Amino acid sequence: PGDSGAAGLTRNESLPFVPVPSGVCNVLSLEIKTSPKVRAFVGEQVLLKCSFKSSSPITESLLVDWTYRPLSGGQMETVFHYQSIPHPTPAGKFKDRISWVGNVAKGDASIIIQNPVLSDNGTFICSVKNPPDVYHNIPQTVLVVTERGKLTSAALLSILVFLPSALVVLLLLVRMGRKFRAVKEKGKCGYKKSSIEVSDEMFHICELCENKPNNAACGGLSRDVSY
Repeated sequence: PGDSGAAGLTRNESLPFVPVPSGVCNVLSLEIKTSPKVRAFVGEQVLLKCSFKSSSPITESLLVDWTYRPLSGGQMETVFHYQSIPHPTPAGKFKDRISWVGNVAKGDASIIIQNPVLSDNGTFICSVKNPPDVYHNIPQTVLVVTERGKLTSAALLSILVFLPSALVVLLLLVRMGRKFRAVKEKGKCGYKKSSIEVSDEMFHICELCENKPNNAACGGLSRDVSY
């Protein structure tokens, strides 16, 4: 209370970042969870989820800060601040494009980005402080914005790998089908008749030769039938 620096801190000011000292990781009193990677399409709003658990009761002193670093690198910049009420950034590339959809009473500190563009690609960090709980993990969310209808490099690679494999399988099936038909036709050509079928045919030939001995099909065959 006697510190003049603390006396000048207003409610709407963000507390300075408090790094986690060595050896404190096992006794964190505040845990934050976010999605490691979020995909979005140009012009379509995207939700950045952030949930937290605090060992202390939620009060008006609770602070939420969302910071952002571009994909190209650089320093982190604050793009959204919450303390009792939302405080969107008054300037910068995310001006008027970030909306608060969280509920701190339920441990939710999520935001929505309106009309994302390709240049929004980068890393977002959700930081929550609920004094006296100020030590917490620092999860990161990588935002990937693409144009709908355009293939990503991963999708293109999958197609390039799958298409040749499908063609090879199709050619193998066609080849197997042709081989199967050839074996089937060959089997028909080499078909051997049973003794009964041979006897029936010989009977008909002999009968023909008896009635028409000059028929070329007889070949000198004669029939000797005894009754």
